[in-house]
Amino acid sequence: MYDAHWNLQRKPFDAGCEPDFYYPAESHQAALLKLRYAIENRQGAAVLVAESGLGKTLLTRTLLQQLSDVTTPQMELVFPRMPAKDILAWLCAELTDQTVPPTIADQIRHIQEALAANTEVGNHAVWVIDEAHLLTHPSSLETLRLLMNFQSSGRPDWTIILSGQMPLLGQLERHPALDERVVVKCQLQRFTLEETAGYITHRLRVAGTESAVFDDAAIETIHEYAQGIPRRIHRLCDLGLLLGFAEDRSLIGAADIDTVAQELGWNQGVQANV
Repeated sequence: MYDAHWNLQRKPFDAGCEPDFYYPAESHQAALLKLRYAIENRQGAAVLVAESGLGKTLLTRTLLQQLSDVTTPQMELVFPRMPAKDILAWLCAELTDQTVPPTIADQIRHIQEALAANTEVGNHAVWVIDEAHLLTHPSSLETLRLLMNFQSSGRPDWTIILSGQMPLLGQLERHPALDERVVVKCQLQRFTLEETAGYITHRLRVAGTESAVFDDAAIETIHEYAQGIPRRIHRLCDLGLLLGFAEDRSLIGAADIDTVAQELGWNQGVQANV
């Protein structure tokens, strides 16, 4: 609706996870490099944790895009809240072109054979488990540990990345045999004011405009309300762009952000439930 008014080619603050919108904030870039290290050195497992809304999914999809062609297949499980037997069936379907066999024993054999064949031709599989803190079924984490036993020539046939919210760390501590297999652990942090400003500018630029849209006071106000959390930044900026379009503004100020935040029921310096 407001794209033409702001000279935009696409929505800059949509909820999607397109890798070209990735912004290399300090903690995000550090996590990206650590995860690449784990995969490129064919390690068994890595962990990425963060509060909700800090961009874990965007980061892992950016990571997958940056990997070499030999890092294949790339699998992403976005609904991990299921029993271990269903996870195995899902994996078997992802890794093979065959009909998933009814027995767990045959599923495991097919998974192992597919991974070994993939490694034999020089490839390395990657499996990202998004929302991994939802792996709450008693057998799920133990099943993951056993799946890490699939190796060729003493090296893992794949790298499993567990990406989830902060409770994931506690779950791993309660499963030390799995925790010991994790090579790197990364934690994303909230943006600083400088990173919030850079993030907003970056997303506007990717969306098609080099013009200043939010003045400095507006960006400071966004940061105060959003508390450095990208998902909250998106909501404020998107509604700010809509308000500016509706009122035919050429620049969005702090008062406009205050108006938007009040409509959302947010208070500065108070964590919003979003």
